[in-house]
Amino acid sequence: MNHIAHWIGGAEQKGTSGRVGPVYNPATGEQIAEVDLASGEEVSAAVATAKEAARAWRTASLSKRSAVLFTFRELLAAKRQELAAIVTREHGKVLADAAGEVARGLENVEFATGIPHLMKGSFSEQAATGVDVYSIRQPLGVVAGITPFNFPAMVPLWMCATAIAAGNAFVLKPSEKDPSAALWLAELWREAGLPAGVFTVVNGDKEAVDAILAHPDVAAVSFVGSTPIAKYIYETGTAQGKRVQALGGAKNHMIVLPDAELAAAADAAISAGYGAAGERCMAISVVVAVGEIAGPLVEAIAARLPQIKIGDGTDPASEMGPLISAQHRDKVTGYIESGVTQGATVIADGRNADNLPSKGYFLGATLLDNVTPDMTVYTDEIFGPVLSVVRVDTYAEAVELVNANEYGNGTAIFTRDGGAARQFQFDVNAGMVGVNVPIPVPVAYYSFGGWKASLFGDSHMYGPDGIQFFTRGKVVTSRWPDPGTSSIDLGFPQTR
Repeated sequence: MNHIAHWIGGAEQKGTSGRVGPVYNPATGEQIAEVDLASGEEVSAAVATAKEAARAWRTASLSKRSAVLFTFRELLAAKRQELAAIVTREHGKVLADAAGEVARGLENVEFATGIPHLMKGSFSEQAATGVDVYSIRQPLGVVAGITPFNFPAMVPLWMCATAIAAGNAFVLKPSEKDPSAALWLAELWREAGLPAGVFTVVNGDKEAVDAILAHPDVAAVSFVGSTPIAKYIYETGTAQGKRVQALGGAKNHMIVLPDAELAAAADAAISAGYGAAGERCMAISVVVAVGEIAGPLVEAIAARLPQIKIGDGTDPASEMGPLISAQHRDKVTGYIESGVTQGATVIADGRNADNLPSKGYFLGATLLDNVTPDMTVYTDEIFGPVLSVVRVDTYAEAVELVNANEYGNGTAIFTRDGGAARQFQFDVNAGMVGVNVPIPVPVAYYSFGGWKASLFGDSHMYGPDGIQFFTRGKVVTSRWPDPGTSSIDLGFPQTR
């Protein structure tokens, strides 16, 4: 049985709490490892090590930090398939999808290599007579990331690359369901020349999370997960005086107008709805079919579903892998049953798919038509391979439906009408919008984040917002008077 430890002070460190959790291969249902679950005391010791490292790392020049990031980038690019295989083994997503996850994380590392430019401030000469004013950005110290099971490589890279480049020490608490990717990244940081203690991995459950939120030396916490936990992280962390960005759940809608290209819309709905077995916060879970395109669109989606190859993610032929656990699979099947009970039309029932492997946590692609906003399959984030179709008559009804939903992570519109698309991006209340793009995850030099119950806090993740989040501004007003020219003036300073 493989044992997964913590990473503290630049080396693996076995836990001392005596508590461990199981790690499974979702494709087989077999336990493949056990992971240490940290106590509050272990978290405190790890933060103390990170705090010492942060003092030295802050003094490292921008060129030194950039050099480490460039080396890390080259190593990650060269070994990306190795990391993808780890993701597939513990999460279950197919290798091609895991490789895509690593690629999007790599983009954020590439963005962070530009830290000398990204940390530039501003300068105003002669703001007053003989006075110059300039701004600088400085690191926070020790910052933490609490990351989800569905992207065990990409989301940590979203956080740590920017945080470390900005001069902070970073403490990562990955999901205990698939923690090995975090330890792999720790090894790579060491190989890239990052000083010991600047990147830390503390495995654990709620006890570890609460210890991070309570620790006075953790200045900021970045989180991705479900909305109830995101709200808890935000409220608890900010109550302790921390800076918090907490990204929550989603119910992403894809509006299909009558003039949309039917085949492209059907392909996009399947790709975005069933990729990674629906375990994406940017998955399309609701297709809003407007007018007469509804019937043909449902038929086109249904006709494609039998072609999806479901199986072990290590098999190159597989297109959709298992869900993360037996408990989560059962939860998703419960939602399907509730949809049936509440009156949705079952076009395809993943529970009865005839191509499911006999072992593992597999569920077939489910398509529900005539879903209404009062059904739980519509209101709740299912996080599985369940696609709901809501039929409306007009564009205005479709936008009203999206805007009335409690989530506002991402949304998309499929149309050939440029005017309608432009109006949609103006009207819709969501943080990320796709126009004929079903999963509008921004490129690394923009930032990722939703609205409404999909985000708690003011800052989006990675990109320019990431730099702002992991640094704080300072404004310096300076004067260098000639000797003997000073005088006492009790008035409020004026710029003249």
